[in-house]
Amino acid sequence: MDFLVSDRMRRVLATIVEDYILTAEPVGSKTVSYKSSLSLSPASIRSIMAELEELGLLSQPHTSAGRVPTEKGFRFYVDHILDVHELSQDERDTIRSKLPSHQGEATDIFRGVSRILSSVSHYLGVVWAPRVDLIVLRHIEFVKLGPHLVLTLLVGTNGLVQNRIIETEDEFSQSGLDRLSNSMNSLLAGLTLQQVRDKLVAQMRQEKTAYDSLLEQALKLGEKAVSSPDESDVFIDGRTNILEDPEFGGISRMKDLFGAFEEKATMVRLLDKCMEPQGVKIAIGSESQIREIETCSLVTSTYSGGGKVLGALGVIGPRRMNYSKVIPLVDFAAQVLSEVLEEQ
Repeated sequence: MDFLVSDRMRRVLATIVEDYILTAEPVGSKTVSYKSSLSLSPASIRSIMAELEELGLLSQPHTSAGRVPTEKGFRFYVDHILDVHELSQDERDTIRSKLPSHQGEATDIFRGVSRILSSVSHYLGVVWAPRVDLIVLRHIEFVKLGPHLVLTLLVGTNGLVQNRIIETEDEFSQSGLDRLSNSMNSLLAGLTLQQVRDKLVAQMRQEKTAYDSLLEQALKLGEKAVSSPDESDVFIDGRTNILEDPEFGGISRMKDLFGAFEEKATMVRLLDKCMEPQGVKIAIGSESQIREIETCSLVTSTYSGGGKVLGALGVIGPRRMNYSKVIPLVDFAAQVLSEVLEEQ
């Protein structure tokens, strides 16, 4: 399609997209004639708009109204017209200064990044924490909380800490839990949590008589601690930001959208789509292939730690989001989060 779109058509489309991003209103030929650098009459502009409509890049909501970009129009604009600028040094410094200064507790870092993405973009900021099965275990620690409650700290080689509270049939003393921790660490350190779980399950299936009582207890406790390794925490900030966008004004649409954000399975499906390929990825409207958010666009990027891709982060907003602002923001946030995780 690229060769079918002349320079004049590109400039008209760019003017319409950029005005629509600002106003959420159909853009008329007089507005294009005034705002573009083209020395063309409104009649000539209307002719070009009609050509763009025939190509499926614009649509006309009402007979007497101006045009709005279609999903296809936004995609062409992003791929062939958009000029993405790097963030200024001041903007970079501001983003870095907003990150949590302490390290160790990963949830604070991820929550902080989602808040930064939301506050800077004025849309929805999302961070998918690493899936448990991607983390290589440095050590595991059990902490007594109550007679039958144990806090499990899973510490990865990249410094990420996963906290879980598990219920136990037996009552343990803290000294007993310390012995179990030592027993587990000698057996499992250096494995990914998926490998840990597989090994524990295999060990548990063997004859119990092959192990002493201490190791048997450790295996039982460890299996509970690393169950469901495919889980991923999702940190979302800025839900109220999208309330200001007219696209989401309908009650039923808002219910679908907020329901999707609250549904963990839906957000994990999104993570799967964001993890490949690496780097910044843009999904406009239905390109996300998730019905509940097809009125939105997503700009996402992967982040790394320990030389491995761990998860993804991004911004969710209306299809008319300010891509020139959001794309470099997401790219830089991914770089900064990767740096923080590498330093841990």
